[in-house]
Amino acid sequence: MNLEKVVFAFTIILALTVNFGFFIGDIDNPAHHHVLELYAAIFVNAVATILKFGDRSHMGAVLLATSLVADIQLVAAAAVWGYAVHVSGVGLTPTVMASIVSLAGGALIANVISVALLATETVLLRR
Repeated sequence: MNLEKVVFAFTIILALTVNFGFFIGDIDNPAHHHVLELYAAIFVNAVATILKFGDRSHMGAVLLATSLVADIQLVAAAAVWGYAVHVSGVGLTPTVMASIVSLAGGALIANVISVALLATETVLLRR
């Protein structure tokens, strides 16, 4: 068993599950989406992105692309949250929360694609 591959797969799957944890719930209800879950999703996705930089294959490039998309979506969600709460003073209205969760949903789709590619690559791997 290759410990590097275990850590790599673990991080990719953890990125998906943490993102899902933030995403699940009523889309417009701030009580169902905690800011620390969003920041945990950003952190784990950033770690997954860093781990994907080492792979020079075509599959590695696609995995990196999916991770970068997830990072951009999650950072945008955090930016909307921060702007709504600290700059504009609007607060977490249902409309703002729906925008934040929608951006996290885009990241979730990117993470699902990443895990699907990882699973496909694993199945096709020959010993």
